[in-house]
Amino acid sequence: MTASLGATAPPLPVRSGPLAGARRVTAAVFAAQGAAVAAVSTTVPAVENHLRLSSLAMTALTIALTLAAGAGSFAGLAAVRRSGTVAVMRAAVLTAAVALLSVAWAPGRLAASAAYVLLGLALGAIDVSVNTRAATVERHYGRSILSSFYAAWSAAGVAAALLTAGVSRLGWPVQHVLTVHAVLVALLALTVRRHELGSPPGEVPDPAQEVLSPRVWARLVPFGVVLLVAYVVDSTVSAWSTAYLHQTLAASLAAAPLAYAAYQAGTVTGRASADLMVRRVGPVAVVRAAVLFAAVALTALAAAPSWPYAVVAAGCTGLGVAALTPLCVAAAGRLRPGAPETVLARLNVFNYVGVLVGAGASGGLGATGHFRVAYAIPAALALVLVTTARFFRTGGTPAAAGADTPVPGLSPRPPRGRTP
Repeated sequence: MTASLGATAPPLPVRSGPLAGARRVTAAVFAAQGAAVAAVSTTVPAVENHLRLSSLAMTALTIALTLAAGAGSFAGLAAVRRSGTVAVMRAAVLTAAVALLSVAWAPGRLAASAAYVLLGLALGAIDVSVNTRAATVERHYGRSILSSFYAAWSAAGVAAALLTAGVSRLGWPVQHVLTVHAVLVALLALTVRRHELGSPPGEVPDPAQEVLSPRVWARLVPFGVVLLVAYVVDSTVSAWSTAYLHQTLAASLAAAPLAYAAYQAGTVTGRASADLMVRRVGPVAVVRAAVLFAAVALTALAAAPSWPYAVVAAGCTGLGVAALTPLCVAAAGRLRPGAPETVLARLNVFNYVGVLVGAGASGGLGATGHFRVAYAIPAALALVLVTTARFFRTGGTPAAAGADTPVPGLSPRPPRGRTP
């Protein structure tokens, strides 16, 4: 079972001890996942050339990876219940490293396909285990910290993308590029340690929470919708912004990737500041501001007259959409504090649907020369999310609460400097 299902524990020190260690480990696993995703995403053209795959075949491999990640999320849920979150995090990150090596040195298309599926399964297992651990750590802190974990994910992705660009510029073959990525991911797996936390103060473990009632499903849907749209936006910008700048806005091959870099930089900035904003103005105001800002930025991206404007708009899009995923995960995890892994595994379904819809639909529109429409549609979808912001007030129930109202499911933070 997860640490959140253990015996109730007294408040833990937040600056040192097991809680601080658990936070560092969780951030490292988020970073490992971000690096693995960036590694496989930034080497798609090189793998395609190495294996002599058609664009259609490469797209099929990408879809297979996403579908496998969905399956891996539910397999990870079963593993978390049996072995605990820490063991699953370590095993899944190591599996991701092995999968990257397998992609690198696959002797043929069949082996490469199996490697992509294995990577998808590993990423899905990381998703449910690390988000479960993050939700537990956040409840121990008694304040919003989940966005900082996603900032680690984005920062690692930026670093991995720059690493791919750097070693590729040196003329390294894709096998060596992916091997370097795999070694770094494996090293992050070796940092994973178990820190016993028990249940957050005030929580009573309830095994019955592992079964989701229709009422909980209904309360989960608003967060799922927000997550789905967030990943539609993310996959549209991440997968196709380079092609948009090159094909539609006549950017050179050297300038075209700048929109992706700007988007990721905006994401890192947004996630690094999201926790502070949540604590100051509350999650409802943050969600509303984020979706409005993202909608305006996407509209500017769709209407950009030249590629420099598109680069700025992409960065603003990342800044706007950055907080939505961690806030969804945090709010959903509070629906079942005694069994967050159950809720988060279901929430991941919306994640993968968003990736499939975003990458597939925008790719199809782009193939027909309508990239601008591909960015205008997510802008309209983002505006719809304004109506769902109220559900973030109390973790699923749209009830009145002020910005200073404690978030249900988060225990009060112990006084600074005090130890149990």
